[in-house]
Amino acid sequence: MNYSYQRQVVLETLRARQCHLTARELYEAARKDCPRLSLGTVYRNLNTLVETGQAGRVAVPGQADRYDWETAPHHHFYCRACQQVQNITLDTAALESALAACRDVQVEGYDLLITGLCADCAARKL
Repeated sequence: MNYSYQRQVVLETLRARQCHLTARELYEAARKDCPRLSLGTVYRNLNTLVETGQAGRVAVPGQADRYDWETAPHHHFYCRACQQVQNITLDTAALESALAACRDVQVEGYDLLITGLCADCAARKL
């Protein structure tokens, strides 16, 4: 893959923010360092970063995809009130055992998104 200044800006912005940004949010933040950056370029570079394993994509039903700076295996929590996504670490041994026992399919991977209220929203009883 050839070097791209715009791709580098997108990746550095994602890593610096360390939150699960949408492409539009990333575009707004990255334009501070690269004013000529277009939203289409952000989308193309995010797709390349995901395909090459340098970033992750988090699909949130009914919402725009979010992008993840953390590439090590982990799972996500989506707060239905504030609509923020956060990384969570779970002991997935039982889940992986159950998936291995699935008949007639060969499981190659899975994405786990847990939905509920984050601590702040739960404290406000939303």
